Amino acid sequence: MRIKHKAAAAATLAGMLALAACGGNSGASESGSATLNLVGYSVLEQANTGVIKDFQSTGAGQNVEFQTSYGASGDQSRAVEAGQKADLVHFSTEPDMTRLVDAGVVNKNWKSNSTKGICADSVVAIVVRKGNPKHITSWADLVKPGVGIVTPNPASSGSAKWNLFAAYGQVIAQGGTPAQAGAYLTKFFKNAVALPDSGRDATTAFTGGTGDALISYENEAILARQSGADFDYFIPAQTVLIETPCAVTKGAPKASSDFIKFQKSKEGQKDYAETGFRPLVDVGSVTVDGANDPSNPFPTPKTLLTVDKDFGGWTAANTKYFDEKSGIVTKIQAAAGKS
Repeated sequence: MRIKHKAAAAATLAGMLALAACGGNSGASESGSATLNLVGYSVLEQANTGVIKDFQSTGAGQNVEFQTSYGASGDQSRAVEAGQKADLVHFSTEPDMTRLVDAGVVNKNWKSNSTKGICADSVVAIVVRKGNPKHITSWADLVKPGVGIVTPNPASSGSAKWNLFAAYGQVIAQGGTPAQAGAYLTKFFKNAVALPDSGRDATTAFTGGTGDALISYENEAILARQSGADFDYFIPAQTVLIETPCAVTKGAPKASSDFIKFQKSKEGQKDYAETGFRPLVDVGSVTVDGANDPSNPFPTPKTLLTVDKDFGGWTAANTKYFDEKSGIVTKIQAAAGKS
């Protein structure tokens, strides 16, 4: 059974007991059955359908049911902090996980595993109208007069932060200075015609007719085309590796750890690859419908930036760029009148 929760409503649960905020809230019966509460960011919703189904066909997944909640990554993290039930959490960015570590909901050692806590990868892509009527082929084209950009709002969305790291970092990667990168972001925000709450909401806005270009996850673009969206996309020469973290909460039933193990397995990663995520392990040959080249769906970018290598890691970068008062991106966004 799937239950969709509204993150805003969940945030009103701040007064709930600490036990409810932790993971020990999904009981297992004497027969070994369990119902797991999975809280994730919006773009995961369709991709997880196949992953959950295949997990349930394994010995570890028999008699395991899921209650799922999807929404903007930051909103989802704050909701769990406030008391929303969660046995498994899968967010867009590491700071959303760190919030739950600080709240005592997730163990501090959540990254102590072979993938360093990551369950799925992607890269930042640029989506354009069918036939690319505005001739957008690079980051530089996005800030030309008359180009309307759709990207999520970093105040609520993890995918927005990845997008903005890519937009800022591509200037530095091409030999530019921080000042030039900031000037680029100023033009970028001035061309923004919509800043929806989540990556999925941004896709919905774009497919509904808003804007000329959508900044998105590669997997979100592929999945939207699998679902019938009629647009083009490309991976810019300079982009960012998106690494999405997952963890069990404290006291969660064993089935939660079993599910994460399956997510990271060859079978689980193949399921994710088929919906556009870049696999963490070798999954062999995979055909990805909706990709530009279904038989070779994940082209290698000319320059692939990472948060750890190019931005000093999430702890430093989140403060430097997205602090509510002093963040570089926050200030630029506000100055552009788009906060």
